Amino acid sequence: MKDLSKHTKIVALMIALAALSRLLPHPYNFTPIGAMALFGGYAFQNRKYAFMLPLAAMLLSDIFLEIFFGWGFHSTTPFVYGSFVLITFIGMFLRRLPSDYGTFVSITVAPMISAILFFTITNFGVWLGGSYGYSLAGLANCYVMAIPFFYGTVLGDVFYSVVLFGSYAIIKWTMPALIKN
Repeated sequence: MKDLSKHTKIVALMIALAALSRLLPHPYNFTPIGAMALFGGYAFQNRKYAFMLPLAAMLLSDIFLEIFFGWGFHSTTPFVYGSFVLITFIGMFLRRLPSDYGTFVSITVAPMISAILFFTITNFGVWLGGSYGYSLAGLANCYVMAIPFFYGTVLGDVFYSVVLFGSYAIIKWTMPALIKN
């Protein structure tokens, strides 16, 4: 940890705090999952850190949730982690946008895209589990039944993106030496 830059430590701490918020009581799917992936992809120049540190924070919080509550891991966990990785790529794309435009997209459009991606992938995983039958009607029913959870995903992704990207911008503006890559 001693060899990591101040920037890497600050961003890793922000992601760890977001992951810890998963342990607090919250409405269904109102979690920082999408925002953590977006922010990791955006804030880490190093691709290894962009994927590994947010994934590690997610894994540790899932382990804790499994040990203490019995629901950290489930049959769709691979789909959750797969969508997490894809959302990290969206965060990497955000880094290439001009700063003013990129900030707007980071806290508005990107969380919506990540919520849709998460919804589509994870519910496809639910359908593959067989609960809705292996037909197009079953697939459609699976997505329809998941709509109430989508609301929480969107709100969580937007809220936590505003918190993470906003905090990062404030730190960058008030203490630029801490955020310098």
